Amino acid sequence: MQRDLSDMGFSTVAVHGGVNLDPVTGAIGPHLATSTNFAAEYGSIGFSAEATVEEQVPFAYAREGHPNAAQLERKLALLDDAEAAVVFATGISAISGLMLQTLSPGDHLLVSDVSYAGTAEFTRGLLRSLGIEVSVADLSDLDDVRTALRPNTRLIHAETPCNPVLKLVDIRALADVAHQHGAELCVDGTFATPAVTRPLSLGADYVVYSLTKYMGGHGDALGGAVLGRAEPIDRLRREVGVHLGGTLSAFNCWLILRGLETLPIRMAAYARGAARVAQFLQDHPAVLSVRYPGLPSHPQHSLAQRQMITPSGMIAFTVTDHERFGRGLKDQLKVFYYAASLGLSRSLILEARTDDLQRTTFKLDEEHLRRYREWAGDGFFRLSIGLEDSEDLCSDLERALSVLPDPGNQRAQSDRSATM
Repeated sequence: MQRDLSDMGFSTVAVHGGVNLDPVTGAIGPHLATSTNFAAEYGSIGFSAEATVEEQVPFAYAREGHPNAAQLERKLALLDDAEAAVVFATGISAISGLMLQTLSPGDHLLVSDVSYAGTAEFTRGLLRSLGIEVSVADLSDLDDVRTALRPNTRLIHAETPCNPVLKLVDIRALADVAHQHGAELCVDGTFATPAVTRPLSLGADYVVYSLTKYMGGHGDALGGAVLGRAEPIDRLRREVGVHLGGTLSAFNCWLILRGLETLPIRMAAYARGAARVAQFLQDHPAVLSVRYPGLPSHPQHSLAQRQMITPSGMIAFTVTDHERFGRGLKDQLKVFYYAASLGLSRSLILEARTDDLQRTTFKLDEEHLRRYREWAGDGFFRLSIGLEDSEDLCSDLERALSVLPDPGNQRAQSDRSATM
């Protein structure tokens, strides 16, 4: 029997949602059910996997669903005020699964010109090869969106904040445009989580997450999820979930359930640390620009205040000498790890070169490339702030930045030379 949490706060739902006392043992935490198959009454299940999903049995074969996945899906749906959720083996399997379910040959997908590399690679490669039209637009500019829409546009896929430059999308306004055109809106909320933004309550039709990142929080479990209305989510589970087999393992479900219990306090801690680090970087003479939604200097700061509960823990910044700074990271950093991914207890730093990103994601036209460079220049560094003391993180970055010349001193020396 599920507890009624309808009048409870977000943190209470994060702890208790989806999980109840075990009726046999009284355990207050979820058991790990590693079995791949489940016994049933004679005649209650058949040979077909698709038919099994539709039959009135809790579980039959783990590819179609299992107890730990069901618990995780209930918790996710409660956290996002969604009718239903379905989990997948990875974040990109959730994204690709939704697109394969939603789009048919001849349909048009409009995707953000700044996207997670896995999304870009899938949509410009395999999805196009299946006869689905794909184009990009600056989804933060509604005029650009309207220009890019086609009569056959069926889905708009956005990220906010987007990976990796931290540009935001006005979800409510974009949803209105999509629905007026007869299209649906999917929002990748990986950088935000429902502790920061709840896209479905702002009008999105679907929200997708890489559970590997902030949601799991410990960097030890891959996972993905799609949330939305019950009918399309059920269809996604029965068709793509069953036939493509992107099932999230019981153990990874169990690990992510554990991580979700601390999501509210972790996201608040990430934001506190990131705010301190972002301000430190903005004040540093060797830093040219900082992109962090919590800073008033972020071009979309007012949107962040309306749409985000906290600014999350991701920062992008550029420095006076990109190459020199990058070469010094190995010797100077004591706390940050140079690594991909994000949303862990440990702080991470990663280089993002504009030319490399353009080769591996979308080949943008001149106008969209100009817009991208307004945010990213020739390249920048992305930080995922962890749970360490923020002063230690600032000291770590100070050591790394100390290898760069102070542009103020350079200008002063130049001025003195000019007067001699």
